[in-house]
Amino acid sequence: MNDRLRNDHGNLIRQALDDSAGARSALAASWRRSITLHGLDPMRHRQVETITDLQLREAQQAMEPVTRAAEGVLDRLFQAVGGVGCCVLLTNTDGIPVERRGAVADDQTFHRWGLWPGAVWSEAVEGTNGIGTALAEHRPVTIHRDQHFHARNTGLSCVTYPVHDHLGRLVGSLDVSSCRADATESILGLISTAVADAVRAIEAQTFRQAFSDARIVLAGDASERNHAALLAVDRDDLVIGATRAARLSLLITDERIAAQLPAADLLAPAQAPYAETETDLHEAERGAVRRALARSGGNVSAAARALGISRATLHRKLHKLGLIELH
Repeated sequence: MNDRLRNDHGNLIRQALDDSAGARSALAASWRRSITLHGLDPMRHRQVETITDLQLREAQQAMEPVTRAAEGVLDRLFQAVGGVGCCVLLTNTDGIPVERRGAVADDQTFHRWGLWPGAVWSEAVEGTNGIGTALAEHRPVTIHRDQHFHARNTGLSCVTYPVHDHLGRLVGSLDVSSCRADATESILGLISTAVADAVRAIEAQTFRQAFSDARIVLAGDASERNHAALLAVDRDDLVIGATRAARLSLLITDERIAAQLPAADLLAPAQAPYAETETDLHEAERGAVRRALARSGGNVSAAARALGISRATLHRKLHKLGLIELH
């Protein structure tokens, strides 16, 4: 980029910050942080900041549970966006890409831009950009060309969503970036939808991996495609984990989980505060007996052994629970 274009970009930022209406926008707030908080100059031209190979390996190891869950999702996302000249980046909370998907033909170009594992895309280093600003503001962002803070990044278009771990904590971001001049805002809108779906899939898979021994329950209306709102429930129907989406929609905290939170209190709020009744205990016992019979193929002796009771005791329970007609 020549000096005139860099100066024009610098003037654009200064004018926006001087304008009383424009200065209140989310973009201007990020520009202002870049100048006042991080001491950056939009016209300064410098090399992309990178970490060492050892630091990158450590960062990748720390992100391993998420990257393992994300592998297939990243592949599918790249298949969807790679044809329009985009690369896919999974970063940690420092804005450092730890995983990347891209076309070999574009590798040299993206490497030159710094869209590569080990580069630092935090807002403190690069100013306003998709990765850094999404992490700083903890929300999805699209930064299109001259919305970037540094003049040298104004050829990029970036769509970025925060990613959360199995405890609902911010763990990084998922970014799709393009350096093509024909990356229109309408195309970026379609990419944004794909990235949002990919993030929900990564978070759900990360959660299922972390609570592989628990029953996973969808918390919410499936028609709303809120498939990342998941609960992990133990054998006693107590919640032992919740994704960020479930935490936000059901007001779940670590403290509520630690205090032993019944799933029924969350999934049937009209009955809250929920009180166990004799009917509930009856139905729970009936369900346990029916499951044991189903798993044993209707063999009463095998079902009794699975329940840890005698065959005679199970027969009495079948009478009591109204199940004798089934056997």
